[in-house]
Amino acid sequence: MISSLHGTVGHVGLHEAVIEVGGVGMLVHATPDTLAGLRVGEQTRVQTSLIVREDSLTLFGFRDAAEREVFETMLSVSGIGPRIALAVLAVHGPREAAAAVAAGDDKAFSKVPGIGPKGARRIVLELAGKLVLPEGDEGTLDLAGAGAPAEGPAWRTQVEQALYGLGWNEKDAAGAVSSFIDSEPDADSLTVPAALKAVLASLGKTSGIGHRS
Repeated sequence: MISSLHGTVGHVGLHEAVIEVGGVGMLVHATPDTLAGLRVGEQTRVQTSLIVREDSLTLFGFRDAAEREVFETMLSVSGIGPRIALAVLAVHGPREAAAAVAAGDDKAFSKVPGIGPKGARRIVLELAGKLVLPEGDEGTLDLAGAGAPAEGPAWRTQVEQALYGLGWNEKDAAGAVSSFIDSEPDADSLTVPAALKAVLASLGKTSGIGHRS
């Protein structure tokens, strides 16, 4: 079991990064929030979870143990796979996800692309009393605003492409980003993770917005 990686960042993509460890490039899938904190050429350490399938070995990376705990706990829910579990963390931080489960707030999970009302309710029911974050991580749970500020309109492209990867179609993603920029005076000063969370929140509140399954 690979529980963490410590090495040099060789590449950062929209949905994954390559971390070079001992001369080997390890492909790690992660949330936009986690990826925004990585810089090519710099040393990093990420917590990881290895998903083993008959035809593949897929590594997922997380900023801290709390993110990994939420990811792995989500996988215990019927019908929730790695892609959806990662999407949950793209919309909600570990503290927010745990609070939503504790409060029975299924609507919070309905905001996640790929999760419908029934799936959201199933998450709340199956994880009730089970989603307990690791001790000692309270100071690292709030990831909102993490990462370096994007220059000018740079975050727009990153956010739109992150939305595509999470399942939103191009028209709705581009429209949501444009509407957010028009309504938010300080939009240019936001970090990529903060902008993504804000746009996702606006998508969740807007009726009639569709996404790919």
